[in-house]
Amino acid sequence: MSQPPQSPTVTPDSQHRSLAERLPQPLRDYALLARFDRPIGWWLLFWPCVFGVWLTGAGFQWQLLGWLLLGSIAMRGAGCVFNDIVDADLDRQVARTAARPVASGRVSKRAAWIWLVALSLVGLIVLLMLPRWEAQTVALASLALVAAYPFMKRITWWPQVWLGMVFNWGVLVGWLALRGDHLDVMLALYAGSALWCIGYDTIYALQDREDDALVGIKSSALRLGGRVKSGVALFYAGALALWALAFWLLRADWIALLALLPVAGHLLWQVATLDVDDPGNPLERFRSNAVAGALMAAACFVVGNSGVT
Repeated sequence: MSQPPQSPTVTPDSQHRSLAERLPQPLRDYALLARFDRPIGWWLLFWPCVFGVWLTGAGFQWQLLGWLLLGSIAMRGAGCVFNDIVDADLDRQVARTAARPVASGRVSKRAAWIWLVALSLVGLIVLLMLPRWEAQTVALASLALVAAYPFMKRITWWPQVWLGMVFNWGVLVGWLALRGDHLDVMLALYAGSALWCIGYDTIYALQDREDDALVGIKSSALRLGGRVKSGVALFYAGALALWALAFWLLRADWIALLALLPVAGHLLWQVATLDVDDPGNPLERFRSNAVAGALMAAACFVVGNSGVT
């Protein structure tokens, strides 16, 4: 069956292009602005929340996870809107992002700010539903990191490090929503998740290396040059080591570490099959981290809810 022609107002990496194209133009632009057509972003924001919740040993906690999922969708959308407001001039110079609503002028910056506030209000509701004040305070503290992120690509070759701190803040929120002890476990889990993020976002940045170099945007993909695969492998190895440390600090039992084998195998597959010269390969490997997150979440549940912690 032939594919429908791509709308000029839908970015090339949209995951649900046909759905976005069916929306009326104004609604389509706001959906695209919040990246509702690309759920991989909020999956990668949500899975660390699940890591923190499930490793506490408090069971499934479906209601809490439902609120955290809503918060992940809203705040990822808000972060994307803010990023597009700040980066409008740069986005116009990059082929993959030139069609974004603010960069193309289809949505004014004033309208984008209003949409940002609306999404942030949803996030505020989620924050107020968190069961412990410690989690609420930590969640609120993330706003400073989120606000600074768009500027990192202008001042450092490693904006992915900042993204790793931001995108895995849910580990801290999820853990502190249920317990306030074993902070060493929480921090090891968080640090490992941050390294995972640096690895997968380096893969994502491969798509824009040529354009980024021309307009002066910095990224780990550019900094690593021809050593991208080995760099990603190193970040993933560090992630697995810190995740193993978190499990060991919670349960000093080598059998618990076996729960990491599925996610380790998946990350190894990503590195082994990454083709930096194939335009479509890095995006596919990046998106596969939704599966990696699910495998890690399962490992956290098994370790957190088995035996005495």
